Amino acid sequence: MNLKQSIVTLWPYLVAFKGRVTLATLALIAAKGATLLMPWALKEIIDSVDPSLQNIVIVPIALLLLYGGLRFASVFFGEVRDALFGRVTEHAMRHIGLKVFNHLHSLELSFHLDRQTGGISRDIERGTSGLSFLMRFLMFNIVPTLFEIAVVAIIFATLFSPWFAVVTLLAVALYITFTVVVTQWRNRFIREANQADNNSNSRAIDSLLNYETVKYFNNEKHEAQTYDGFLASWEQARLKNRLSLLALNSGQALIIAAAITALMWLASIEVVKGTLSIGELVMINAYMIQLFLPLNFLGFVYREIRRALTDLENMLGLLTRKPLISDKANAQQLNIQHADIEFKNVNFGYHPSRPIIKQLSFSIKAGSKVAVVGASGAGKSTLARLLYRFYDIDSGEIHIDGQQLTSVTLNSLRQAIAIVPQDTVLFNTSIRDNIAYGRPDATAQDIDNAINMAHLRSFIDSLDKGDQTLVGERGLKVSGGEKQRIAIARAILKRSPIIIFDEATSALDSHSEQAILKAMSALASNHTSLVIAHRLSTITDADTIIVLKEGQLIEQGKHDELLKFNGEYARMWELQQKTA
Repeated sequence: MNLKQSIVTLWPYLVAFKGRVTLATLALIAAKGATLLMPWALKEIIDSVDPSLQNIVIVPIALLLLYGGLRFASVFFGEVRDALFGRVTEHAMRHIGLKVFNHLHSLELSFHLDRQTGGISRDIERGTSGLSFLMRFLMFNIVPTLFEIAVVAIIFATLFSPWFAVVTLLAVALYITFTVVVTQWRNRFIREANQADNNSNSRAIDSLLNYETVKYFNNEKHEAQTYDGFLASWEQARLKNRLSLLALNSGQALIIAAAITALMWLASIEVVKGTLSIGELVMINAYMIQLFLPLNFLGFVYREIRRALTDLENMLGLLTRKPLISDKANAQQLNIQHADIEFKNVNFGYHPSRPIIKQLSFSIKAGSKVAVVGASGAGKSTLARLLYRFYDIDSGEIHIDGQQLTSVTLNSLRQAIAIVPQDTVLFNTSIRDNIAYGRPDATAQDIDNAINMAHLRSFIDSLDKGDQTLVGERGLKVSGGEKQRIAIARAILKRSPIIIFDEATSALDSHSEQAILKAMSALASNHTSLVIAHRLSTITDADTIIVLKEGQLIEQGKHDELLKFNGEYARMWELQQKTA
C-alpha cells in the first residue's frame, strides 16, 4: 500500500464522524497555536527582567500567567483532540475487524484448509492496530509537524535572518530524505520479522491444539525443537531489524545535532554583535528544541507508518481475496417442496490431476434414507461437501427439488441441510450453548426436546453442572460418543429437511444409534437422510445403499439385494462380520 491508497481506505471512516473530526481539528489548531507562542512568551519574560535587579517580582505577572496558560493549553487541547478522535479510530478498528471476520467466513473451504490460523489472527490484530495508527498520526502528527516547521522557518526569516530559515529547512529536508531512504531499505527486515512472527505463532497454536497427539507420540522435545527453530528465525530477523534501526537513529541524531549546532553558532554571533538579545537567543533555542522534538518523533512516526502500511496491506490482502464459491448474480432462494436430491453425471477433483468423483449419478427421494459406503478415499465424505457447495463440481449437475445448486443462494442452501460430521468440533462453551448453536433463536423447550431425542439426558443428568458443563477447547472434555450426540442434538435443533450423517455414529453403540436415527426420521415427514457409513451394520435399514469405489458407483440397492448380488458390498459385509 502507498499513502494514497491508505487515505482512500481511511476516508470513509473520517467522513462518518464529520463533527468529531472537525472539533478534533480545531483542538489541534489551538494546541499548535499555544505551542508556537510559548518560545515568544519565554523571550518576553527573559527580556523583561532587569539584569541589575535579580528579583522575579519585577517580571510582569501577565507574561508569567500567559506562559503558564500557553503550556497548559498546549497539553489540554492535545488531550481534547485525542479524546474526540478516539471514537473515530475505535469505530474504524471495530468496523474493519468485523469486515475481515465476515469476509473470512465467506471464503471457500479450501482456503481454510490451507490457512494458518495463528498467522491470520496476527495479520488481523496488527492490521487493525495499523489502521488506528495511520488515522491518528497521518492527521494529527505529520501534517501539523510540517505546518509547524513552515511557521518556524517564517518566524526565523522575518525576525532574524534568512540564514536561520535556510539552515532549518535544509536540515528538515535532509532529515526527511534520509529517513525515507533508510526506512525503505529497512522495510524488508520488518516484513521478514512479521513473517517469522506469524510462523512461530502458527506453529505454537497448531502444537497446542494437537496436545493429545503430541502426548501420544512422546514428541514434546520434537515440538520444542521445532518451535525453537521458528523462534530462532524470528530472533535473527529481529536482530537485522534492530541493527538497521541503529543506523537510522544514528543518522537522524547526527543531522539534528549538526543543525542545532549551526543555528546556535549563528545566533551566538548575532548576540555578540548586539543585534540579538539574550531573550531572542533563548527563543531560537526553544524553537529549535520544540521543532526537532516532534521532528525526531516524525522519524519514528514514518517508520511506524511504513510498518502500519505493511500490516494494513496484509490484512486488506485478505479482503481482496475473492471467494471461489459465491452466489451468482441472479441466484434465488432455495424453495424446498419435498427435499428430493439428484446427482447427475457429477465429476469432481480437489486437484485437476487427481479426480475423486467420476460420472456419478444417483437420486435420493424425499423422506428416504440413503447410505453411501465404500473404502477410504472412495469419495464418500466429498459428497457431503459438494451438497453443501463447499466446492463447485467440475462437470455435471446436483439438484434439490429440481433446482440446481449453483442457481440458489448459499445461505438458503445451507439452511436446508444439517450435518453430523465425522469429526465433531465443539466451541469452548457449555453443552447447552453448543446444542443451541444449531438454532440460536430456539426456545428452551426446543433445546430440551433436542437433548431428549439425541439421548443426551441421562449423560447430562450425571454431570454436576448439567448442561452448563464446559466441553473444553474443541470439545476435549467430553468423549467421542458424547461429542457426536451433542452434534446430533444440534442437527435436530436446526430443523432442516435434509440431514447428513458423515460417519457420525462411529463412536456410538448400535442401540443408541438406531434410536437416534429413528428419532431423526420421525422429526418431519419430508425429512431426507444421507448416511455416509463405515460400519455396514448401522445402515441395513436404509432405503437404498450406494457402493462407491474410486469415485464411481459400482453397486446400488437394499441391504439384502446387495448381499444376494455377492459383489463388493457382500465382500465388505463378510469382512466386517469376521472382525466384529
